Amino acid sequence: MAIFTGAGVAIVTPMKANGEVNFEKFGELIEFQIKNGTDAIIVCGTTGEASTLTHEEHLETIKYCVDKVAGRIPVVAGTGSNCTETAIYLSTEAEKYGADGLLLVTPYYNKATQNGLYAHFKAVADSVKIPVILYNVPSRTGCNILPETVVRLCKEVDNILGVKEASGNISQIAHLAALSHGCVDIYSGNDDQIVPIMALGGIGVISVLSNVAPRQTHEICQKFLDGDVEGSRKMQLEAMDLCGALFCEVNPIPVKKALNLMGMEAGTLRMPLTEMEPANVERLEKAMKAYGIL
Repeated sequence: MAIFTGAGVAIVTPMKANGEVNFEKFGELIEFQIKNGTDAIIVCGTTGEASTLTHEEHLETIKYCVDKVAGRIPVVAGTGSNCTETAIYLSTEAEKYGADGLLLVTPYYNKATQNGLYAHFKAVADSVKIPVILYNVPSRTGCNILPETVVRLCKEVDNILGVKEASGNISQIAHLAALSHGCVDIYSGNDDQIVPIMALGGIGVISVLSNVAPRQTHEICQKFLDGDVEGSRKMQLEAMDLCGALFCEVNPIPVKKALNLMGMEAGTLRMPLTEMEPANVERLEKAMKAYGIL
């Protein structure tokens, strides 16, 4: 059974001016998401700047999120690493805190063969009892998990249920859907491909857009799930300019700026991420105004 269907937010991690995690503002963002219909919260993913959190901060942020949500919607914890032992450590701790599931990114920099990916993900999944979603984002990691490997993992490892597909390769995702015969829960990892991937059998999105437009992103998915494909398609197309603006610089630079523009006080970024270029801020503001969220 899927951890969730619909729109899960890849939530940002708010920072104070001194770079510390701002848990007060994080709590406000969590409440904003739940109030506006988000179907799940994915904490400490790429958008949450997990790569620059210490292990202690990473786990504290997961625990805070689980405690704050208090079972109202599923919490999926990003616990992947390019080191298998680190991923096992983060995953077992997240399970202790009460996370409903895990998001495991493909190993980055050192990468792996397909057999290595299978062994890595199986070892991490076997260390916990909660369900696992794989995360394929080769533009970030330099490592692509092939459809055959995803299907093998979902068939052979009981608690690996699906994949967040952020390759952007619709042909690869179609091949995955054809091979899986429904045994893989496929989530779009790109906000501009929610409807195309759901048309191939996907069950939702793990979304950056949801940070600033949770209700609308939920509705894109819900309309599709309810059979209103035309309504879903219309909402997807209406969001395209904003989706483009949210990725005109490296994520999460634009989405943190967007939240700050909305008065949500997401705060600063951790280096090597830096503040948005003025021309891109102008583009982002224009798209947000056109979309009706600013």
